[in-house]
Amino acid sequence: MLYDAAENPGSLTPNELRAAYDSQLAAVVDAVGVETVAAESGVDRDRVAALTDGESPELTLEEAAGILAASDDYPDREAIVLELRDHLLMGMTTGVLDVDVIASNIDADLTGQEVQQALEGRIVFPLDDLAAVHAFIAERNDR
Repeated sequence: MLYDAAENPGSLTPNELRAAYDSQLAAVVDAVGVETVAAESGVDRDRVAALTDGESPELTLEEAAGILAASDDYPDREAIVLELRDHLLMGMTTGVLDVDVIASNIDADLTGQEVQQALEGRIVFPLDDLAAVHAFIAERNDR
């Protein structure tokens, strides 16, 4: 469910982690079909199809969760999003990290406040930014 797309996310760069997300999403699209995933997720067909072509289209956390939820192997979109947020917040607690530390250590154009808002679901959380946050939290917890 994105947080488990890679076995050891702390050893990956954000780009490698994003590629793992894309691979997990592409597997769902391959299994369920482009048309079905597009219809059930609300993500436009071209971006869904791009995943099967090995591309990395712009997607948000909610859109990625919708793609995963199109498969019977995953829970619904909301459950996926909430579980991922819980996973990240628990990682922050374990790693004794706050949002300002995360923002200052990732290569994303996010302030500490924006990291907090993204984690809380108050602003859109692009997968590229999610990968940066996730990789940083996981790497800090691997120390």
